[in-house]
Amino acid sequence: MLISKQNRRIIYENLFKEGVLVAKKDYNLSKHEDLEVPNLEVIKALQSLTSKGLVKTQFSWQYYYYTVTPEGVEYLREWLHLPAEIVPATHKKVARPARPPPTRGPQRDGESGGYRPRGERDEYRKKEDGAPEGFRPQYAGVGRGAPRE
Repeated sequence: MLISKQNRRIIYENLFKEGVLVAKKDYNLSKHEDLEVPNLEVIKALQSLTSKGLVKTQFSWQYYYYTVTPEGVEYLREWLHLPAEIVPATHKKVARPARPPPTRGPQRDGESGGYRPRGERDEYRKKEDGAPEGFRPQYAGVGRGAPRE
């Protein structure tokens, strides 16, 4: 299919800038959803890049999802005459803030997290506030293990 150089440039610039491109599988759309180019031209241009191994294609629910490969980045950089410092948005490293130190749940008296001495835990477990001697629970329904009356 013949695609004008202007339309091919628009498609390639958007693909390089974002690193990904989505196109609906509708060959009769007059324009692509995001670009001012016929949808058929977008699909066919990216189909050509896919056959060269420069773009990876995933199809799901009537949409084509195109992802540029590292070889595709080099090809598009050369085709668009861009310097090596410019990279697609999907290849940029995101600076995340440092994680706070891990804490455990709140302790007694409003203390925040941390280590609880073993003695406190053992002391809690030794309490004899269990059920009274001779306590036999009764179940309302007849189930497994319940005596029948």
